[in-house]
Amino acid sequence: MTTRVTRRWRPRSLFQLVLLAFLVVMLPLGVLMFQAGQALSELSRLADVSARQAVEETRRARTQGALALEMERSARQYAVVEQESLLEIYAERLEEYRAILAHQRLLLGEEPDVAVLERQLEVLERLPELPLEAFREQLVLFPPFAERTEAIRRATNRHIDIRIESIRERAEGVQTRLWLQTAALVSASLVLMLLFTWLIIRPVRQLERRILGIGSGAPREVTRSVQGPAELVQLDERLDWLASRLDELEAEKQQFLRHMSHELKTPLASVREGTALLADGVAGELTPRQLEVLGLIDASGAELQRLIEQLLDYNLLQHNRQVAPERLDITVVIREVLAKHRLALSSKGMRVTCFDAPLEWSLDRTITARILDNLISNAIAYGADGGELEIRAKRLRDRLEVDVANSGDPIAEEDRHRLFEAFYQGRARRKGPLKGSGIGLSVAADCARLQHGRLELVEDDRLAVCFRLTLPLGIPTEALPHSRMPALEAGHHARN
Repeated sequence: MTTRVTRRWRPRSLFQLVLLAFLVVMLPLGVLMFQAGQALSELSRLADVSARQAVEETRRARTQGALALEMERSARQYAVVEQESLLEIYAERLEEYRAILAHQRLLLGEEPDVAVLERQLEVLERLPELPLEAFREQLVLFPPFAERTEAIRRATNRHIDIRIESIRERAEGVQTRLWLQTAALVSASLVLMLLFTWLIIRPVRQLERRILGIGSGAPREVTRSVQGPAELVQLDERLDWLASRLDELEAEKQQFLRHMSHELKTPLASVREGTALLADGVAGELTPRQLEVLGLIDASGAELQRLIEQLLDYNLLQHNRQVAPERLDITVVIREVLAKHRLALSSKGMRVTCFDAPLEWSLDRTITARILDNLISNAIAYGADGGELEIRAKRLRDRLEVDVANSGDPIAEEDRHRLFEAFYQGRARRKGPLKGSGIGLSVAADCARLQHGRLELVEDDRLAVCFRLTLPLGIPTEALPHSRMPALEAGHHARN
């Protein structure tokens, strides 16, 4: 159970955590969008104001040049025709020119041409008061006046260019600042995204480890409670309950198997003992027909005992994963197993071919014998009467390969991918009155994996069915994980 302190800072639900993550990650991006909008608005406003001012100043400079030209024209016309209305036009244009020049002074500041024009205006303002001859002599002032006006226009253009360059530099500064802010805020968003991803993934991975631990069947260890949203904490508590329940079911299964094996083997031993006494003639001589029936009863009892032992072997493999490798001759192990099946092979009429050259390897005697026992029993049960059983072995650089092949019907394709599953029985049926348990090859495959090897079905040129046991060069002595590994690896097939 979680403490009150952890519940205080933890979001109450996964939805709240995801929503909070979304809002916090989007916050820097929102700030970035707001600042970018502010900067763009500022640049847009500055560009609009500057454009308006540039248009107005350009228009004023052109008007100033036009006014200077009209002043000169009206003055020269007056000097020719001597009409007073021309002097009035001259005075009006001069006042307009003076007003525009005052704006230009505010724009250009201490520009020398502005001061010169102001002095020239003072002289030109007194022209109407002069006598006609003196007026005509002062007409030479207008060309320099026009040149100064043109200089003011060029100065205005330069001022506009300087302002545009300033706006461009300011825009570059804003762009640089936006790039820096973008890098910083996007980095902050990424960091926050990684943080919240970790906050979400961490409890999920803790639950995944818990589930793998429960599925592997390994002894439970004291683990810290999941720190995360309430849904995941509740799921962790449910997993605790599930683990406890699975432990109880496992204990009940073990108890059932122990009791079942005892309850089955005790009366079976009495039955076999009784058949042995009858066969020895304790109750009197038996006819050949009675001896035949008695032999069938004893054979069935022996088969039933073998099935019980297979079931116990399967249960033992699920809980005892220790191996004890030793260096020994694999040929000796194979001969010992064949000796156990000598009578069954003789009754089946199978011809046995087995290599006899010494071949030493590091392996577990008991586990390897159990594999070979199941493979040979499988060959006897499913092989053809009067057929062949061939056992081959070869040592490669890093592994040992032992083949157990027999004649008979080939394995159906639809059965191959499930034949290593416990209690699965394929379409082929055993030859004889008894039915198999479906765990023989499952036990053999588990025994192979205990030695870090594998059991697979391979193609053989002569015989219909060929199982290959592959053992590595060195077998670790530690136990494998308690969980059942997949019974069928890619490309490996087997038969129950």
